Amino acid sequence: MRQTVVIAGALAQKPRQGGHTWQFLQYLLGFRRLGWEVLFLDQLEPEMCVDASGQPCPLEQSVNLRYLVEVMQGFGLQDAYSLIYNGGERWIGLSRAQVLERVRNSAFLLNFMSYLSQEEILGQTPRRVFLDTDPGFGQMWCALGLADIFGGHDDYVTIGENIGQPACTIPTCGLPWITMRQPVLLDQWPVQTGGTAFTSIGSWRGPYAPVIYAGKTYGLRVHEFRQFAPLPSLSARPFQLALDIHAAEEKDINLLETNGWALVDPKVVTRDPWVYREYIQSSLAELMVAKGMYAQSNSGWFSERSICYLASGKPVLAQDTGLQGLYPLGEGLLTFRTLEEAHAGVEEIVGNTPRHARAARALAVDYFNSDKVLNGLLVKLGIA
Repeated sequence: MRQTVVIAGALAQKPRQGGHTWQFLQYLLGFRRLGWEVLFLDQLEPEMCVDASGQPCPLEQSVNLRYLVEVMQGFGLQDAYSLIYNGGERWIGLSRAQVLERVRNSAFLLNFMSYLSQEEILGQTPRRVFLDTDPGFGQMWCALGLADIFGGHDDYVTIGENIGQPACTIPTCGLPWITMRQPVLLDQWPVQTGGTAFTSIGSWRGPYAPVIYAGKTYGLRVHEFRQFAPLPSLSARPFQLALDIHAAEEKDINLLETNGWALVDPKVVTRDPWVYREYIQSSLAELMVAKGMYAQSNSGWFSERSICYLASGKPVLAQDTGLQGLYPLGEGLLTFRTLEEAHAGVEEIVGNTPRHARAARALAVDYFNSDKVLNGLLVKLGIA
C-alpha cells in the first residue's frame, strides 16, 4: 500500500474561486503524480452554506458541496477527499473511520495556514506540517502577540523564500522555517500561443488588514496598485483585471477605469478551475502587483497564479518582492519597483513576445515543475 500525504484546506468554504482551487490541486495532483496516495480534508459549518444566489440553504442544496464534489470528480479525486460538516456531525466523501485510518498511516499532514482544526484528526496525525501561503501576516501577528497560528505543528514551511535572510523584515518567531517554491503541474498547464492583453486576477483588499510592525505599516494590494494605475495610459496597451473590488470603492474604480483598465467580473473568470485556466491561457502576459506585505518585507514571495502564466508560455511582469537571486530575471519573468520600470517591462514584452513566451515556459519547467518542487520538499522534510 502506498503511503498517504494529507492536504488540509478550504474549497467548500470558498466555492467558485478557481484560482484558490488550483492552489490545492497543484499539491494533490502533484503528489499523486509522484506515486503517493493523497487525501484532501475540508471542513464546513452550517451557517456557511449558501445557494447559487448567495442565500442560506441546507448543505444538500448548497453551492459549497456542489462545487467541492464537482472539482474532486473532475480531477479524479472522488475517492480522495472528505468534507467534515458541522464539527464532525457528518462526513461527506470518505467516512470518519476511513479518514482516521488514512491519517494514522500517513507520512504527514500539510496544513495550509493552520486551516484544519479538527482535534480528532490532528491527534492521529504522525507529523503536522504548517504551510505558510501568506508570508508576513502570521509571523507579524505572532510577534505582536495578536495571534499564533503556528502552534501544534512539527514543521514549518513557507513560500516566502527570503524569510530568515538579513534583507527580509519578516520575523521568524524563533521557528526553523523551511522555504519552498510553489508547484505547477506542467501537463495541466500546456503552452498556449496568442493573446493581446496584459491581465491579472486578484482581490483589491483581501481578508486581512494592514499590519504595523517595528514602526512600519505593511499594506495590501490596494496600497501598491494605486501607484501603478497610470500604466495602461502610459503604454497604450490593453490591460484587463478580473478584480474582486467592492462597488463602494468608487474612487478606486474610477481611478482604474480612467487610466484604461478594463475591469471584468471575477465571478465569471474564476467560477471553476477550468474557466480560470482558459482565462490565463488567453492572455498575452500577466502584470502582477503584490500585496504591500510581500513587497515591503522583501519576502521572496511569488504568486501561484504567476506560475500558471509562466507554464502556459505567458510572460510575467512582476512587482519585485525580493526575487533577485531566486530566479533568472529579464526573460520570461521581468520585475519592477517603479512605474517607469513597469512601463519599460511592458514595452519589452510586447516588442519581444515570442522570446519571452519561450523563456516563461522554460522557467516553469526549470523552477516550478511540481515533480522537482514536491520532491525537494520531501527531501527538506527528511522523507524518502
